[in-house]
Amino acid sequence: MIPVTEFRQFSEQQPAFRVLKPWWDVFTDYLSVAMLMIGVFGCTLQVMQDKIICLPKRVQPSENHSSVLNVSQAVAGTTPLPPPNPSSTSPVTVEMKGLKTDLDLQQYSFINQMCYERALHWYAKYFPYLVLIHTLIFMLCSNFWFKFPGSSSKIEHFISILGKCFDSPWTTRALSEVSGEDSEEKDNRKNNVSRSNTVQAGPEGTLVNSQSLKSIPEKFVVDKSTAGALDKKEGEQAKALFEKVKKFRLHVEEGDILYAMYVRQTVLKVIKFLIIIAYNSALVSKVQFTVDCNVDIQDMTGYRNFSCNHTMAHLFSKLSFCYLCFVSIYGLTCLYTLYWLFYRSLKEYSFEYVRQETGIDDIPDVKNDFAFMLHMIDQYDPLYSKRFAVFLSEVSENKLKQLNLNNEWTPDKLRQKLQTNAHNRLELPLIMLSGLPDTVFEITELQSLKLEIIKNVMIPATVAQLENLQELSLHQCSVKIHCAALSFLRENLKVLSVKFDDMRELPPWMYGLRNLEELYLVGSLSHDISKNVALESLRDLKSLKILSIKSNLSKIPQAVVDVSSHLQKMCIHNDGTKLVMLNNLKKMTNLTELELVHCDLERIPHAVFSLLSLQELDLKENNLKSIEEIVSFQHLRKLTVLKLWHNSITYIPEHIKKLTSLERLSFSHNKIEVLPSHLFLCNKIRYLDLSYNDIRFIPPEIGVLQSLQYFSITCNKVENLPDELYFCKKLKTLKIGKNSLSVLSPKIGNLLFLSYLDLKGNHFETLPPELGDCRALKRAGLVVEDALFETLPSDVREQMKTE
Repeated sequence: MIPVTEFRQFSEQQPAFRVLKPWWDVFTDYLSVAMLMIGVFGCTLQVMQDKIICLPKRVQPSENHSSVLNVSQAVAGTTPLPPPNPSSTSPVTVEMKGLKTDLDLQQYSFINQMCYERALHWYAKYFPYLVLIHTLIFMLCSNFWFKFPGSSSKIEHFISILGKCFDSPWTTRALSEVSGEDSEEKDNRKNNVSRSNTVQAGPEGTLVNSQSLKSIPEKFVVDKSTAGALDKKEGEQAKALFEKVKKFRLHVEEGDILYAMYVRQTVLKVIKFLIIIAYNSALVSKVQFTVDCNVDIQDMTGYRNFSCNHTMAHLFSKLSFCYLCFVSIYGLTCLYTLYWLFYRSLKEYSFEYVRQETGIDDIPDVKNDFAFMLHMIDQYDPLYSKRFAVFLSEVSENKLKQLNLNNEWTPDKLRQKLQTNAHNRLELPLIMLSGLPDTVFEITELQSLKLEIIKNVMIPATVAQLENLQELSLHQCSVKIHCAALSFLRENLKVLSVKFDDMRELPPWMYGLRNLEELYLVGSLSHDISKNVALESLRDLKSLKILSIKSNLSKIPQAVVDVSSHLQKMCIHNDGTKLVMLNNLKKMTNLTELELVHCDLERIPHAVFSLLSLQELDLKENNLKSIEEIVSFQHLRKLTVLKLWHNSITYIPEHIKKLTSLERLSFSHNKIEVLPSHLFLCNKIRYLDLSYNDIRFIPPEIGVLQSLQYFSITCNKVENLPDELYFCKKLKTLKIGKNSLSVLSPKIGNLLFLSYLDLKGNHFETLPPELGDCRALKRAGLVVEDALFETLPSDVREQMKTE
C-alpha cells in the first residue's frame, strides 16, 4: 500500500508560509487530501484484489433442441448428446463442458485478463489513477507560487521580515504607547493638528508647514523615564528592520508577479474543475457490476461468451460520486477565489483602519505585490498587518531614532562638545547625526546651536527650556518645528544661519522670526527662484539688521529692498555670476556696511554713491580695472573702510585724496605699480594694505599718516623704505616681507608700539640692534629667518624671547 505521506512533497511548504494561505486555500488543501485518499485507496484496491471474475455463459436450449445441440456442438466443440426421450415432458438441461486440460486455473486467469482489457470500460479501469493525477495537479497548482523562483524569493523575504516585525520589542512598545493614550488625549491631538494645518500664515507672517505638523504627534519626544525600556541592541535591530522594510517595499512594489501567479493558478484550477465535472458526469454510469465479455479465445478455452463480475464496481461507483462532490465543492471554492481576486482591488492596500486605530497618520498605502501579500495576510490574521505597519511609518522610525539618540548622547557627553564661537557665544556643534537628541534641551546654558548635515530635524516645544538660546545654525538640514517652539524662537532668536543645497531645505518658518537681527543664507538660488515667495517674505523680518546671501544672484531681490528701512549691513557673495541692475541699492538709505564679493563688477556701482550712511564698502574679487568713479565717494562723509582687494586695478587715481574720512584702505592683490603721493593725504588712515602688487617705490609722504597702525607691502618689488615711514609712531604691525629690501634702517627703533614685524623673504644680511628699542616686539611677532635673527645682539634676542 502507498502511504499518503509519499505525496507530501507536492504540497509541502515552509510552516511560516501558512500566513499567506487564506481560509479557502486551507479548505481546498483538506479537500485535496480527501480526494488524494480516494485515489490512493482505489489504486490500492486495484493492486491488492482481483480486478474481474469471469465465467462462461450458460446457454438455455430452445424447443428445437437439435438446433441447439448443433449450435452447442459447433460452439463448444463437444460430443453430440443422445436424443431426448419423446415421452418426457420435463425440460432438458444441457451441461456445458470445456476442454479437459490441466490448466483450469490458468485458463480462468487468462480469461479474466482478456475480459478486463477488452470488455471493461476504460473509465472503470483507470478511475482511481485519474483521481490521483487530478488531485496531484490541484496540489501543484495550489502551491506553485510558493515554489516558483521568481515568487518564492519574495515570499520568503516577506515572511522573514514580517516575523521579525511581529516579534520586535519596538512594535510592542509603539502600539502600547498609542493604546495607552485615552480617547480624550487622542481627540485633543487631532484637534491640535487640525488647527495647526489650517494656519498657514500668522498675523506676523509666520509660515507654518502644515504637512510637517500633521506628521508630528505630540508624543514624538521620547519620555526619558521610558528610555531604558529598549536596550541598545534591540534599538539597533529595530533600526535595521526599518531599512529592510524600505528596501523590500521598493523592490516588491515594482511588479505584480505574485498576484499574476496566484490568479493564473486559480484560473487553471477552475478550468481543471470544469473538465473533471464534464467527463466524470458523463462516464460515471460506465462503472457496472456485471459486464458481458465476447472474446475469440474458444480455441484455448472452449468458450466465446463470458459473464464477468467487476468486483470493485460498486465501490468505485460510490467513490466516483463522492469524488464528484468533493470536486464540486473544490470548484465552487475556486470560483469564489476568482470572485475575490477580481472584485476587490488587490493591487492597492490602504492602512486607513490602522491609521485611525493607532493615530499614526503617516503610514503610507502600498501597491502591487506588496499590497497583495498584505491582503492575503489579512485573511489569516489582520494583527500581522497592524504590527507590520509600524515599520512603514516615518514617525515611528523617527521616534526610534530619537530613542537611540537620547541613549547615545547624554547631557554630560553633549556638554563636553561645548565651545565659544566667533560671536562669543557658548555653542554646541552637532554634525552628521540621525536627528536632534532631546537631551540637547537639558543644557540650559546653551546660547548657540549649530546643526550640520542632519536630516529630519524636529525642534520640539521643549526648546523653550533653553532660555539663553540666541543663535541657530542649520547647515544642510531639513527642519520641522512645533508650534510652541516657533513661538519661543520668534521671541528669542537673534541670529539664524542656513546653508542649503536644495531650496526645500529653507525652513518656511524663518520668515516669521520677528525679533531676528541677523540672517545668513548660503546656497544656490536660480534666477527664477530668486524672485519667488521664498524670499518675498523677508519683509516681515522687522528687526533684521544684517543680511548675508552667498549664492548666485543676478540681481538684488525685491525682498531685500523691502527690509531696507532697517537693514544696516548687507553682504552678497556670488559665485562669479554677474550682478546687474543695482539701482535698488539707492533705497537702502540706512545701510552702513555693504559687501559685493565675486559679483563680476567691472565698475564701482553708481548706486553706491547714494548711500550717505555707508561706513564700510567691500568689493572683493570682482573685475575692477579702473576706479575713476572713486571721486564720488567724497559725498559719503561717513565712509571709513574701503576694500578694493583681489581685483585687477592698475593704478590709484589722485581723486582718492578727497576721501579724507578713510581709516581703513585695502588695495591688496591687484596690479598696482605706482603708489601716488596723493594717497597719503588721507591722513586718518589707520590700516593700509598694499600687499601683492607690483609696487617698487614708497613715497616719503607716507610719514604724514600719523594714525597709521597697520601697514603691509608684502610681496611687492620695493627696494628701499623711506625714513619717513618711521615717523608713524603708532605702527603696531609692519609687513614688508617678500620684497627686494637689503637694509633695514636703525630708525625702526622709533616704533615703540611695534608688536608684529614681517621681514622674511628679503635680502637682509643683518638686523639693526635698534630693534631692541621696540619693547612690544617679541620673538613670536618677529617673522624672519632664524639665521638672520641670530645676527642680533644676544641681549636683544633674550629680551625678545622673554614674555
